[in-house]
Amino acid sequence: MNEIDQYISQFPEAVQIRLQQVRDIILKWAPEAEEQMAYGMPGYKTHGKPLVYFAGYKNHIGFYATPSGHAQFAEELSRYKQGKGSVQFPLNEELPVNLIERMVQFRVEENAAREH
Repeated sequence: MNEIDQYISQFPEAVQIRLQQVRDIILKWAPEAEEQMAYGMPGYKTHGKPLVYFAGYKNHIGFYATPSGHAQFAEELSRYKQGKGSVQFPLNEELPVNLIERMVQFRVEENAAREH
C-alpha cells in the first residue's frame, strides 16, 4: 500500500469512494503524472510542475487545480465554496466528474505548454 492508498484508507467508506474517483480521473487524464504526497494530501506533477491536488474532509472533497485552473472554470465553479486555487465539492452532492476531468485536462495542457 503506497502513501496515497494509506491516505485514502483513513476516511469513512463514502469519502474513500469519492477520493478514489478523483484519483482515477487524474490518472486517466494524466497517466504520466508523478503521484506523491504533498502538503499532507495527494499531489500530482507533470513536466516537473504541480498539476493538481485533492484532499478529504468531513463534509467535502477539496480539489486544488492551482489558481489558473480555477480561473479557467470560474463560472462553473461559482456554485461551490472556493479559496484561491481551491474548491470544495460537498459530499452530499454528486461529484462533478465531467468538470474535474476538464480541469485536469486543462492543467495537463497548461503544464505541457510551459515545457516548450
